[in-house]
Amino acid sequence: MKRILFICHGNICRSTMAQFVMMHLVRERGLEHEFAIDSAATTNEDVGSIPHRGTRFKLAQQGIECGEHYARQMTRADYADFDLIIGMDSENMHGMRRIAGGDPQGKLHLLLDWTARPRDIADPWYTGNFDATYDDVLEGCTALLAALVD
Repeated sequence: MKRILFICHGNICRSTMAQFVMMHLVRERGLEHEFAIDSAATTNEDVGSIPHRGTRFKLAQQGIECGEHYARQMTRADYADFDLIIGMDSENMHGMRRIAGGDPQGKLHLLLDWTARPRDIADPWYTGNFDATYDDVLEGCTALLAALVD
C-alpha cells in the first residue's frame, strides 16, 4: 500500500483539495485498496476547521466528493507513517523539513515536481483563485498517480 500525505499551510485549501482529487483519481482506476491518502498542515492555525468553502465548491463543481475532513497539523510521526509527503510550495517544504527533522529517506516533495513544469501552487486563501489551484492540483495528482502506477 502506498501512503501519501499532502501538505499545505493550513490544511483547508490546497492539501485538502489534493487529498480528495487524488482519492477520486485512485477510485476511478479501481486502486482504492492500493493507497492510503490524507492531508495535513505545516501550522496549527486552522486545526479542527473544515475545508474552505472555495475548496468545497470547486470540488463539488468537478463532481468530486469532499468527505469529512478536519484540518490537522503534520507531526514527526507522519514522516515514519507515510511513503510520500507532498507539499504545495517551497514554504511548505521548509515547514515539512522542520517538522520531520530533515528528510533522510527522501520522502518530501512538491506536488508539481511530478509534472513537466515544476512550480509552486499558489495559495487560494490569498489569491481567491480556486480554479487555478484546482487545475494545478489536478495536473500534479495526475502526474503523481502515473508515476506511481504506470
